[in-house]
Amino acid sequence: MTQTNDHTPDPALDKVIVAELIAARDNAYAPYSHHPVGAMVISESGTRYSGANVEVAHYKGLCAEASAIAAMASAGERELREVYVIGPGEHLCTPCGDCRQRIREFATATTRIRVVDAHGQLLRDYDMEALLPDSFGPENLDLNDRTRKT
Repeated sequence: MTQTNDHTPDPALDKVIVAELIAARDNAYAPYSHHPVGAMVISESGTRYSGANVEVAHYKGLCAEASAIAAMASAGERELREVYVIGPGEHLCTPCGDCRQRIREFATATTRIRVVDAHGQLLRDYDMEALLPDSFGPENLDLNDRTRKT
C-alpha cells in the first residue's frame, strides 16, 4: 500500500517520467556502493532536470538529487515543483539528509517529493514538512546587511 502525506497521488506515474528516471538511474556511476540512484526535478517552469549519483574513490560522491538540482540551478531556475527519486530495488530510497536540505533550499509550500521503486511504482509521496520537519532554511538567516543572491 502506498503511504502518502497530505496528497493522494495517481496510482500510476506518467510513463515518460518513469522512463526518464530509469534512464538516469541506469547512467549512475556507482562502482563502490553498487547502489545506482536516479532523480528528476521539475521546476516551476515545468522543465525536467535529471541526475544520477556519481561516486568517486575518496567516497565523497554526488547524490542523484544533488546532481538534478545542480542542473536546474545551473539553468537559472530556483523553484522545485516536484522531485522524484528511484533506487535499484523495491525498498524506499529516500533522499539523504544533505539532499533533504538541498531540496528544502529550492522547495515551496506545494513541492512534492515522490519516491518510487525500481520499476517506477510510487512508494511514498511527501511534502517538505513531512520530509524534513522543522527545517532550517534561507528565511532563518539574518540577512540584514547582506544581499541574498538568487
